[in-house]
Amino acid sequence: MFRRIFGPGPQHEAAADQAQASLDAASTAAGDTATVRRIVARLERLPVDQARLVASAAYTLARAAQADLEISPEETAVIEHELQAHEALDEPTAVLVTEMAKLQARSVGGTEDYIVTREFAALANDAQRVDVLRACFAVGAASGTISAEETAVLNQIAKELGLDPDVVNAIRAEFHDRLSAVQAVRRIAEGR
Repeated sequence: MFRRIFGPGPQHEAAADQAQASLDAASTAAGDTATVRRIVARLERLPVDQARLVASAAYTLARAAQADLEISPEETAVIEHELQAHEALDEPTAVLVTEMAKLQARSVGGTEDYIVTREFAALANDAQRVDVLRACFAVGAASGTISAEETAVLNQIAKELGLDPDVVNAIRAEFHDRLSAVQAVRRIAEGR
């Protein structure tokens, strides 16, 4: 199943093996093999295009979280929440997909970022692309501040999604107070 979602190629195969090993270890540690198997079965029942859409969206969110080279528990929670939005996935499935996406972003990030985000853009409709960019901003803001590194990655994701600049600016305006540059200017203005 992981190979079907991650796709072909040696880097993807290694990530799929790692995801399977993590899943096996988690199911053994939790003693909840039946639950994990139900989640995996649900993912396998998804039509291929829908599975690829979910996987590429999750990876894009993990990419936003990995921008500062660390994916925090707060960012993880936001990714899980966003994957459950619009009843896309149930909670256990969202948790599993989030962990798979985080693993993928950590292991092959950088080399796959552009390709996966472009694949998502090709599979998604306009509303889904806007939703994912907004979710990426929410992931970046999970710590209370969107750093310069995160801002650069968010700008790159927006470009790769092919969104209209006015739409991107409107989303950025929603998170204006969370941008580190804005927070720094306010601290200077307040004399802190």
